[in-house]
Amino acid sequence: MTVITDYIATHPHQAELTVVYQCLRAALPAASVRLSYGMPTFWQGENLIHFAPAKQHLGINPTASAIVAFAEPIAELGLTTTKGSLHLPYNRPLPLALLTAIAEFRLASAKK
Repeated sequence: MTVITDYIATHPHQAELTVVYQCLRAALPAASVRLSYGMPTFWQGENLIHFAPAKQHLGINPTASAIVAFAEPIAELGLTTTKGSLHLPYNRPLPLALLTAIAEFRLASAKK
């Protein structure tokens, strides 16, 4: 067990959380994982991306710059956002290709 799998085990929507964790782990293999701001976080020199369950959606928090950079594909998928987060409704398929692209963008834009 890791801090992230322990976290996932305590929440509803474990299947969705696990799929997102595995997707981000594959996209960010060298990143360490930790809890930051109470959320599972991938870190490599800085926080790259957080994710956490909410009542109606799974929140992905990749920073405002990533939300802006991926505004078009996010809109095409009909997903909602706030300044720095992407909301993935539980009743829709997870956009894994989009999550992978966002994670790779965050890694490329992170401070070295």
